[in-house]
Amino acid sequence: MRRQAHKLLGLGLTGLLIAIVLIGFVWLPYDPLAIDLDHALAAPSLAHWLGTDEFGRDVAARAMLGARTSVLIAVETVTAAIVLGTMLGLVAGFLRGWTERVLMTISDALLAFPGILLALALISVLGSGSLSIVVALAVAYLPATIRIVRGSVISIREREYVEASRVAGDSALYTMWKHVLPNAMPPILILATSLFGWVVLSESALSFLGVGVPPPAPTWGNMLSSARPYMYTASWLSIAPGICIVLTLLGINMLGDALRDRFDPRDNA
Repeated sequence: MRRQAHKLLGLGLTGLLIAIVLIGFVWLPYDPLAIDLDHALAAPSLAHWLGTDEFGRDVAARAMLGARTSVLIAVETVTAAIVLGTMLGLVAGFLRGWTERVLMTISDALLAFPGILLALALISVLGSGSLSIVVALAVAYLPATIRIVRGSVISIREREYVEASRVAGDSALYTMWKHVLPNAMPPILILATSLFGWVVLSESALSFLGVGVPPPAPTWGNMLSSARPYMYTASWLSIAPGICIVLTLLGINMLGDALRDRFDPRDNA
């Protein structure tokens, strides 16, 4: 019963995030970049549901646009990390030998750096912007993806249907694509949900530090950063993006737990 409640809550919060992003493409309550100094730092009201910031910009509209930015960056980053990490992990785990040693040596070298520090270093070279964040975070989370996929593939490659494919004379590429990859998909899907939450948090942290998406484009991270001087006089400036981040991470993590319970054979036994 508890697992079912967590699953429903995760689906509900994730669905709400997707709905907000989709609505933001066609409708926003105000122009999130429009400055209105006559209504600067206005408290939440019927006119401005979440108040306004120091420039009179509507916080709700900026949070909705920030959701779009965070989700698009997360989707692009997770897609890049999962696709490339799955390819490299699949090759390393199935072929083994010198191919595995070379790939895992490079992966371990990248893994030696904390992800956020590696991303900061890459952004300092690539410059700020959405594309730089996607590349930096994809590289930062690539080693963990390779290791997880490789571990799953090593286990799968010893099973009977893989051996039967070898005996039948199938090529290594055909065996990996037809037999190994489909059976490695459950842990990859679970990893993708976890990565999504990590990327949202990392993107917010980078924007908070001032090396993410440059202003005036709103993200949850730079909204929190801009709210620091007004923590006591206009608390709604930090509460709105903070709640957005918390609810997003909560929903994604619960969804990931539901997927893990669904695919974990120990729980289904």
